[in-house]
Amino acid sequence: MSGASIGSLHGDSFVAPLEVAYPYSRTVGTALSRFFTSLKEGRLEGTKGSDGRVYFPPAEFDPQTGEQLTEWVTLPETGHVVTWAWQSTPAPDQPLDRPFAWALIALDGADVPLLHAVDAGSIDAMSTGMAVKVRWAAERGNGITDIACFEPVSDVPGGRS
Repeated sequence: MSGASIGSLHGDSFVAPLEVAYPYSRTVGTALSRFFTSLKEGRLEGTKGSDGRVYFPPAEFDPQTGEQLTEWVTLPETGHVVTWAWQSTPAPDQPLDRPFAWALIALDGADVPLLHAVDAGSIDAMSTGMAVKVRWAAERGNGITDIACFEPVSDVPGGRS
């Protein structure tokens, strides 16, 4: 072997690295399959609960009754920031390679916010209640990351800006 380390001696014991993995594939079920397909196709779909609340991402079961939710609602690509925190130094696996905000975003027509990134440009451009819209990923088919991030808008009809 050419310099590869396979282990080391610690006292009277030889210690060798061991990586245990359990690779598997799973189905996500009918609700999440529909959700991920809609994202891939550039649509935002949520589910409506028995109390009229709209969930995005969709809930599979009604929090009030436990029944499976079957009523789907198509939502616009706009919403508003409920609350946010600034990410000054993004980590390598985060959605943007420059400073951005993590925000809870309530899509217009949805009652439950989702957590996603907002590419505001600067901390001074962020505010609670600001209007945002979806920026779609260039390549889709990868789940929630089909939404690359959200970006501020000021000309949303009926929106909060």
